[in-house]
Amino acid sequence: MTHGEDQEEEDRSLPPFLPPEADEVTAAATPIERRATPRTPAQAFDRSKGAAFLVGSGILLSRLAGLIRQTMMARYLGAGLAADAFNAAFRIPNLLQNLFGEGVLSASFIPEYAGLLGKDDEKEATRLAGAVAGMLAVVSAVIVLLGVLTAPWLVAIIANGFTGEKRDLTVRLTRILFPGAGLLVFSAWCLGILNSHRRFFMSYTAPVIWNLAMMSTLVFFHKGHSEIQLAIYLAYGSVVGSALQFLIQLPQVLSLAPGVRPRLTAATDSVRIVFRNFVPAFVGRGVVQISAYVDAWLASYLGNGAVSSFTYAQAIYVLPISLFGMAISAAELPTMSRARGTTAEIGAYLRGRLSDGLDRIAYFIVPSAIAFLALGDLIVLLVFQSGKFQRGNTIWVWQILIGSTVGLLASTMGRLYSSTFYAMRDTKTPLRYAVVRVILTTGLGYFFALVLPGLLGLDRKLGAAGLTASAGLAGWVEFYLLRREMDKRIGRTRLVPARMARLWGAALTAAAIPWAYKLMADRGSLILSTHDTVVKSKLMALALLCIYGLAYLGITAAFGIPEAKNVFDRGRRLFNMALSPK
Repeated sequence: MTHGEDQEEEDRSLPPFLPPEADEVTAAATPIERRATPRTPAQAFDRSKGAAFLVGSGILLSRLAGLIRQTMMARYLGAGLAADAFNAAFRIPNLLQNLFGEGVLSASFIPEYAGLLGKDDEKEATRLAGAVAGMLAVVSAVIVLLGVLTAPWLVAIIANGFTGEKRDLTVRLTRILFPGAGLLVFSAWCLGILNSHRRFFMSYTAPVIWNLAMMSTLVFFHKGHSEIQLAIYLAYGSVVGSALQFLIQLPQVLSLAPGVRPRLTAATDSVRIVFRNFVPAFVGRGVVQISAYVDAWLASYLGNGAVSSFTYAQAIYVLPISLFGMAISAAELPTMSRARGTTAEIGAYLRGRLSDGLDRIAYFIVPSAIAFLALGDLIVLLVFQSGKFQRGNTIWVWQILIGSTVGLLASTMGRLYSSTFYAMRDTKTPLRYAVVRVILTTGLGYFFALVLPGLLGLDRKLGAAGLTASAGLAGWVEFYLLRREMDKRIGRTRLVPARMARLWGAALTAAAIPWAYKLMADRGSLILSTHDTVVKSKLMALALLCIYGLAYLGITAAFGIPEAKNVFDRGRRLFNMALSPK
């Protein structure tokens, strides 16, 4: 790295002030004194990294639980009629959770609620939380009722390629699942309150209990029941898990916001601001969800197993987006929202936090993309292959993962840009560019999934990979538009090219070791049908993936990448904690 590159990284990581809550030394100072207090980069970002670690740890636990659940579903339901019906039905009521859940509440509720906490106005913050709860109760109840009543029409829209028994089962499962989605809306309300109080771990580990409920259902009911019957039991298990996920967070919410009660009111400025920002956030989140449902709709025309294979691949490729994009964005949003000062000060501060977050995201997403591209078959083998999920299913899901690498980095960085707009109380800009992305995703997805395979003489099953690739191209367009608009607001934010070249080089070099082994090994020896061979194959896949991760970590540490040192330091502290006496 040249001196100029060093200086660029240093300059952009030194915003001129801390928000009041971030520096305990200046807690007694006046707002202007707090703005002027010098501080080091470590003071500014260590707390954010700690929060991101808590969010990431919670997401990792919940995602691991989700992967285990998906693995069990693949084992007991396979990738046939029942699996397709359940996965398609699950997407429909899940729209309610995603519309009113983390995305919308992060955009509208958290910035205002966290801002009130930053002003020490806890009484108004509690009133705001109650008003949002009341609004969510009314709207989600109405939508749940409509969803149950209109399930046949919703299935016709979302999975029009389904016919006969598969379509009937999807309708029945949709009606069962809708009430659970309504409960998950209130789980997201709890998350908004907990995150604003910087209580990240509970809110992001709560989904573990939802996954446990579904896994328990599969364990208890898989014997003596057909795949269709098991899918129905699994839907009921999901509803029970949704209730448990909300209830486990409620005691901590009530302790942080004592006296909070659902109520219908718009009498205060804070409530009106949230409701005003809620509408474009709601529409924007809805537009994003349309993209996901377009993909599911197109997948329903790609043959039996396409929807479930697409869902299994999605469970893997959203993992790094959630672990790093969501973790960093969720940790930054409450802190960004509390920033005070002049327009120039706030802009410089946001620019520093945004640039630092982009660096951290790139460090983890680059090796994730290379892993999906070169080692995706090992990942799918490790996670899903067993029982009714066989070698052919593994290759199909890997092909879909390869398509996802096109836009993995853009989608993850786009989350952080959107969170920065939300912290600035701007929900309209992300909405505008989300619409552009959906239009592109729909057009490109249709061409890549249903037209291009035929033109190239390829198996139409590869259209599922075209769906993820086309979504990735649209994601890059959205990312560019978000970044261009943010540059106008707070100044230029960029990843350093030389640093990115080192990251890509490190990931490709690290992948060469397990890739070479795959080429030299007898492919039949990796995946056979007996139980002992499958276990050995999974252990080998795990070993090769660990070699890849450790090699990337070592190479980036040799390059002097700061995030590598942070990973080593975090691992050493956790190791020492594990060895220390209780």
